[in-house]
Amino acid sequence: QVQLVESGGGSVQAGGSLRLSCAASAYTYSGSCMGWFRQAPGKEREGVAVIYTGGGILRYADSVKGRFTISQDNAKNTVYLQMNSLKPEDTAMYYCASGSWACTLRGRDFGYWGQGTQVTVSS
Repeated sequence: QVQLVESGGGSVQAGGSLRLSCAASAYTYSGSCMGWFRQAPGKEREGVAVIYTGGGILRYADSVKGRFTISQDNAKNTVYLQMNSLKPEDTAMYYCASGSWACTLRGRDFGYWGQGTQVTVSS
């Protein structure tokens, strides 16, 4: 059974930090590509970061390089997104996804999605 549950969103001032978590079922997590995407009102969905839980693949959008870090905890079947130096333009609904064979930042390649968690950054 595929299950992705995001948590950790909230409101923060610019320059602050948040850590998002995506807890996956063992079936979903093991040896899979998992990613974080975001969508702001009126904008297209944007790939933020992806990681292959079997190791060897990490990708970031240029807009978050140096500020965001994607990581994994195999014992908890969980992927994290540590977001530092947050900017108002990072405000969006953030979604966890899995199921991409290519493991790129293309959202259409991912077959499974969580419900999302809201991140709001105020100036």
